[in-house]
Amino acid sequence: MEDKGRESDHLMLITPERVFYAGLLGRPRQRCPGSCHVYVALKGGLHLTTDDGESHGDILVTLPNQRHTITSDYRTVVSVTLEPESMPDGTLEALAERLTGPDKAFHARKILAAYELLRQRRYGNIGNAEFDEMCFGEALPRRTLDPRVTRAVARIGRFSGEPVTADSCAAEAGLSASRFLHLFKEETGISFRSFRAWKRARHLLHFANQDLNLAHLAQDIGYPDSTHFSHSIRRFYGLKPRAIFVGSRDLAIYRSGETTVKELAEAS
Repeated sequence: MEDKGRESDHLMLITPERVFYAGLLGRPRQRCPGSCHVYVALKGGLHLTTDDGESHGDILVTLPNQRHTITSDYRTVVSVTLEPESMPDGTLEALAERLTGPDKAFHARKILAAYELLRQRRYGNIGNAEFDEMCFGEALPRRTLDPRVTRAVARIGRFSGEPVTADSCAAEAGLSASRFLHLFKEETGISFRSFRAWKRARHLLHFANQDLNLAHLAQDIGYPDSTHFSHSIRRFYGLKPRAIFVGSRDLAIYRSGETTVKELAEAS
């Protein structure tokens, strides 16, 4: 569903485990998001700095929780975000190698073609397989989580009511807190606390183009105060919350719930 009715070349399609973003990059400091990012240049080139050194090109990939700084010759970029808990271990590493390998120009064009498709008609109601096929030409393998962890992940993603704690999730799963925390990390590859912190920051994306009181928003999505909110957002995104909102004023945001990829292709 579209968050605001507007026409814009800057857009973001959000699903529970994927995000397609085409918009301003800003001037971020070092960032460390909890997801995989595939950056594609619209014009010029991209410049990536990590602990391993510097990379340049039309398409660059960072893995979850990898500290990096990304800059662009052009103010607008495309970024495809993939949540690591949605696929088996090793999948993202293999994808990064493929996207930045000998056929990287082809993969960059594929993602830019997906952007053109989205510009023609905004839509939602897209599953992981359809999203992946649109961007990468094939569906990525899907991880099957323990049902008890799946329920905890769903609770974290709702962002309503009382804050989700490990104790409450453990009680619902019928496990001790220590056993639940071990199971959660074993299944997702990340600690419960780190997972919850990233998802809370990710939830900010749903409101990025709205004129909101940021202190109230911070409280609504589970931050104890504005200081924690600002620190967390800067750590994950390399930008202050206010900078994100200022740079997203003309951003059209879409969520799952309207037109499928098949319907979009048939209409184009």
